[in-house]
Amino acid sequence: MNEITPAGEIRDARLADALSERYLAYALSTIMSRSLPDVRDGLKPVHRRLLFAMRQLKLDPGSGYKKCARVVGDVIGKYHPHGDVAVYDALVRLAQDFAVRYPLVDGQGNFGNVDGDNAAAMRYTESRLTTVAESLLEGIEENAVDFRFTYDGEEEEPVVLPASFPNLLANGSTGIAVGMATNIPPHNVDEICGALTHLIKFPNATIAKLVEFVTGPDFPTGGVLVEPSENILEAYKTGRGSFRVRARWTVEQMGRGLYQVVVTEIPYQVQKAKLVERIADLLNARKLPLLADIRDESTTDVRLVIEPKSRTVEPEVLMEQLFRQTDLESRFTLNMNVLDAERTPRVMNLREVLQAFLDHRQTVLVRRSEFRLDKIERRLEVLGGYLIAYLNLDEVIRIIREEDDAKASLIRAFKLTDMQAEAILNMRLRSLRKLEEVEIRKEHDSLNAEKADLKTLLGDEGQRWSVIATQIAEIKAAFGKKTEIGKRRTEIGEAPDVVDVPVEAMIEREPITIVCSEKGWIRAIKGHQTDPSTIKYKEGDRGRFVIQAQTTDKLLIFSTNGRFYTVSCDKLPGGRGNGEPLRLMIDMTNGHEPLTMFIQKPGRRFLVASESGRGFVLKEDDIIAQTKNGKVALNLPDGEEASACVEVADDADHIAVIGDNRKLLVFALDEVPEMSRGRGVILQKYKDGGLADVKTFRLADGLSWKTGDRTRTETDLLPWLGKRAGAGRLPPRGFSSANRFT
Repeated sequence: MNEITPAGEIRDARLADALSERYLAYALSTIMSRSLPDVRDGLKPVHRRLLFAMRQLKLDPGSGYKKCARVVGDVIGKYHPHGDVAVYDALVRLAQDFAVRYPLVDGQGNFGNVDGDNAAAMRYTESRLTTVAESLLEGIEENAVDFRFTYDGEEEEPVVLPASFPNLLANGSTGIAVGMATNIPPHNVDEICGALTHLIKFPNATIAKLVEFVTGPDFPTGGVLVEPSENILEAYKTGRGSFRVRARWTVEQMGRGLYQVVVTEIPYQVQKAKLVERIADLLNARKLPLLADIRDESTTDVRLVIEPKSRTVEPEVLMEQLFRQTDLESRFTLNMNVLDAERTPRVMNLREVLQAFLDHRQTVLVRRSEFRLDKIERRLEVLGGYLIAYLNLDEVIRIIREEDDAKASLIRAFKLTDMQAEAILNMRLRSLRKLEEVEIRKEHDSLNAEKADLKTLLGDEGQRWSVIATQIAEIKAAFGKKTEIGKRRTEIGEAPDVVDVPVEAMIEREPITIVCSEKGWIRAIKGHQTDPSTIKYKEGDRGRFVIQAQTTDKLLIFSTNGRFYTVSCDKLPGGRGNGEPLRLMIDMTNGHEPLTMFIQKPGRRFLVASESGRGFVLKEDDIIAQTKNGKVALNLPDGEEASACVEVADDADHIAVIGDNRKLLVFALDEVPEMSRGRGVILQKYKDGGLADVKTFRLADGLSWKTGDRTRTETDLLPWLGKRAGAGRLPPRGFSSANRFT
């Protein structure tokens, strides 16, 4: 049998080494050839190849359109061996005036819209270059940049474009590579040109000074930039940061106090249809109680109509609620991670990006000047030969007619170069007119003058910077704020004042009845239940607390462990079924249970007491706790529980305490201190048992208690009046056998 010869070299290698080597190669390929833009022309390879291919197809701004399928076919066939969908998507984005601040492709047909709808298929759409793209390609045929072979070695493509237009900052860029990413917002080219001109005059200009020119991003969809100026400066100093952008809105008065809010511009890269859908979902979920309706009345311009719930709603509060919960406010992250002139990825600050563009323009100017100088010298050489021919016309004609090797004879006779002799032999007879000699001498003199100017330019860096400044001024004149495309769209606003949106505004206010059973199951039934007997419970369970409230209220719970808990009523389970165990919402450990429940009302005071008869007064404002673990009020020794928590009426002046031993004591309220936490003071002393109940009241009104369905009142309380920490005496005849006041 014949041995099988390996197709190539086989080497032993560790798997980890082989994987790391290949992954590194993949990462570098992604970073340099796909995801990060070049700082000089602001383009990724796919965009650069698209523009170059369109240039080769002669799709200049003044020419007709060609099918996008033709462009995509040329790109993937000659320069970019990737899928046609990816290339067409890149082409479409360059044509979308809502995605690119200064479009590089002039599209004809359906190229998508701000709602997020896709473009038509490439067989239907047509395209050509814009004047902005033309300025990026200007001088590409004059040796302005290096070329390299394409992937198959049959064609050449530019490494970078000459880029007389500052495309990186003007149009921005977004990309995700391996281990790094870039995110650069669009800017106004008029402001960029101002900063570039200043940097030419003052090479050591600070970033703070440059930010006076480049005041912030200028998004194609407009909006209002509300990032503080110090944050903007810091972002441009480091090359990293973020910008907060809000939709632009106005109030339209409808008469009789009615109004509607109209949104005319939305943040960059926010799809309008999804934004409206998101707001509608929040509205249906009752999370926007201040909003009545939203309508999309957009045509070519954005127009979102927002109707408030009532005329009493402040527009600022309504919009603040929408800004907090929707993409009417969004953040655009700045990460100026780009490839520098050496093709090294790094994060640059604003001055470095501007300087890199100027350095590229200097290089392009030198290369174009040298290219032009070379062409002039070649032309002068040819013109010199023509002038010799005119001075010796008869002899030249004789040599051409009679000599076998006319070219060699001309070179010997007149000491011509090979190029001069070839040019003379290729002259047309009509060029022998006397007038042509005059024109040649004029052209010769003109080219000599231009040659001298170019040599001076190449030898004088200051003059080159002056030429670059003139070129930047031309870009500013063509695309600056005096033109329609160059007007700033994103307003630089002040950081917004904090608008206090009350909690009630975030929740739709509805009446509910809070029901908590003996076994700790809690729920919120819609509406106010006037007859508690109709409320059903699980078998073997019964009601304990029934409280009428609103969805915007907060439920305050005091537990036998001496802690207070706060629960938002809108977070309670619905009235269907039996609800949920309260222990899932708050952490009442060791078998503790709720002792009392209140609807939170700031400004009140409570009297809390433990089983041992100790207690104190505390303010409700000091016990609000949003945490699941609650806020400790009574410090209880091991094995002891809280026994009571009652509201202290504003006009109350006395406290009544009764123990398990059925002894009643009445004393002045001011004998009990006001504290925020602790064990408190002794309210009543006991030999056996502990505190059963406590109540605050106004002595002049007497002490009331319930016995069954009746309420009794004792006004003569002198026998029970005493000092705090006394033992007390048996209560009046007819007092509740349960030793409770309620």
